[in-house]
Amino acid sequence: MKLHSDGEQRHATSTPMLHPPRAERVRPTTVPSVPFNRPFMVGTELDYIRQAHARLQLAGDGEFTGRCSRWLEQRIGCRKALLTHSCTAALEMAAILADIQLGDEVVMPSFTFVSSANAFVLRGAVPVFIDIRPDTLNLDENLLEAAITARTRAIVVVHYAGVPCEMETVMAIAARHGLLVIEDAAQALLSTYRGRPAGSIGHLAALSFHETKNVMSGEGGALLINDERFVQRAQHIREKGTNRTDFVAGRIDRYTWIDIGSSYLPGELIAAFLWGQLEAADSITDRRLAIWLHYHLSFAELERQGRVGRPLVPEGCLSNGHLYPLLLPAHVDRRDWIEQLALHGVGAVSHYVPLHSSPAGRRLGRAVGAMHHTERLAERLVRLPLWLGIEPELPRVVDAVCELLS
Repeated sequence: MKLHSDGEQRHATSTPMLHPPRAERVRPTTVPSVPFNRPFMVGTELDYIRQAHARLQLAGDGEFTGRCSRWLEQRIGCRKALLTHSCTAALEMAAILADIQLGDEVVMPSFTFVSSANAFVLRGAVPVFIDIRPDTLNLDENLLEAAITARTRAIVVVHYAGVPCEMETVMAIAARHGLLVIEDAAQALLSTYRGRPAGSIGHLAALSFHETKNVMSGEGGALLINDERFVQRAQHIREKGTNRTDFVAGRIDRYTWIDIGSSYLPGELIAAFLWGQLEAADSITDRRLAIWLHYHLSFAELERQGRVGRPLVPEGCLSNGHLYPLLLPAHVDRRDWIEQLALHGVGAVSHYVPLHSSPAGRRLGRAVGAMHHTERLAERLVRLPLWLGIEPELPRVVDAVCELLS
């Protein structure tokens, strides 16, 4: 099943939409019987973990790590995929590969998870925040050039809710200014932009396999490398700054410390679990898209009445159905609304506190221009529960939402 911008979806959202914040989470006193998230297993994961143990290698870069890496390289089309213990680790590796130095600037949206900025702040950079588009909640590509200075070294785009950014424009701007583009594709595995997989377009990209993601391993991530220049150094950085990869491949007779780095590998048990999920990635995505579409069609009339805003997938983009965000009317108190939904047995959450308004963001970064859409939409966004197995509960969720918005 595919979601594209034909008919119902193309005209679905005149009101902007947002994605689930990882920071500002409202925790109602009532524990909902339909939780916001419930990790899903396809059924092969534990068997693969047993196989990994039987192979007598539980440290990283074993058989299952190799399978996962090859799957990502083939499906996404990147030159190299390196599994990491988190998406945060992949972003930190990207910052090292980009040679970020003290005082450099990195342009990014303010409406994103803290790791998008932290990875570069740790290298001494200043995150430069710009506003988002009101339709997709992605970085507004029309504001990019105004934020670029002589100190700018990279652009970080975030594919919010699995909806790709306007990458053609971003890449053209980056080329004109000699900048690297790093895709934070944490939420976008198997999403596409004009036929190209998310994560395959920028110079570097990062994926997440956190338990809230479509394909997951509890914790986990991957660095995707699309620029050949970075392949060898990335392997060294991931292996604590050593050339151990060359040693394992038989190219040298011993390995040693040759660069900066850290321990970014996941254990083989994580990779074994992930392999079970990757094998079923297409069916997982299809089922999530079916849930997404059920929500989308169910709330069409509410949007026509001006009672809610639904998400938009632009023409030329395919979403992976990662999450379903709604924009509440400005006069509705979101905290109260979420608590009322919990009384109906349904768990929902808000999403990010904009980074430019956070204590660390004010201290370590700076915003360029007004952040009108970021501030307004971040206050109104609610994420509905979306996980495999929720299907029998969808009527209950829809009825509760419609009742509270009617």
